[in-house]
Amino acid sequence: MVRNVSGGWQDGLSGKVLEVIVGGAEIAAVTITAPFLRHSYNRWGATAAEIASAMPGDDLVPRPKITSTRAITVGAPPEEVWSWVVQIGQGRGGFYSFDALENMYPLRCDIHSADRILPQLQELHAGDLILLAPAEAPCFRVATVEPPRVLVLAGADPKSRAVWPVPATPDELANVWQWVLLPAAGGRGTRLVVRQRYCYPRRQAALWHFVEAVSFVMEHRMLHGIKARTEGRRPALLAT
Repeated sequence: MVRNVSGGWQDGLSGKVLEVIVGGAEIAAVTITAPFLRHSYNRWGATAAEIASAMPGDDLVPRPKITSTRAITVGAPPEEVWSWVVQIGQGRGGFYSFDALENMYPLRCDIHSADRILPQLQELHAGDLILLAPAEAPCFRVATVEPPRVLVLAGADPKSRAVWPVPATPDELANVWQWVLLPAAGGRGTRLVVRQRYCYPRRQAALWHFVEAVSFVMEHRMLHGIKARTEGRRPALLAT
């Protein structure tokens, strides 16, 4: 049975302010420590086997400059976890992360993470558009969708919204966001494994290393947000 969640620590103005403070502090801390700890940030929660394993979508960015594989165990079968994963996106179910931080000026992402399963968003098809923010902002196209096991999102051009071509060299711009849901605990649980792969022009190295730090904070929070919602709990302020 899919569980609904209502409320949470982030409700109300004071909760949003606290969310901004906590999320901003985490981004600052990770950015400062990234030169020393990026190895562990990019492997948070994942086993050695999960990190080493091939995942659907790896071929879309075959020689990434940055890659991360993160994972969490959820106390529910993959079908229930999938119901939250499949509705992600701006203007959809959100990203279950630090909404208040993403909605601040100048980002203004207009993201509102769902606290329930949205029946109208339970189907995705190859080619569907997944936005990170309104207007000409970073976005993805669905490359592979195999419910309730695999979702691969290919990075797309913010203006044309066409998928970046598979890069011939690591200096071309491309990225992919990969999700795999593996049965655990005899089918009663799920290993949710999420991978990102990036390549980019050399001149953008500083930008993408900052993005790498922000990505860890937001994805770490997102994984805990999915876990809490699937298990029928309110997302906690601090998640380890």
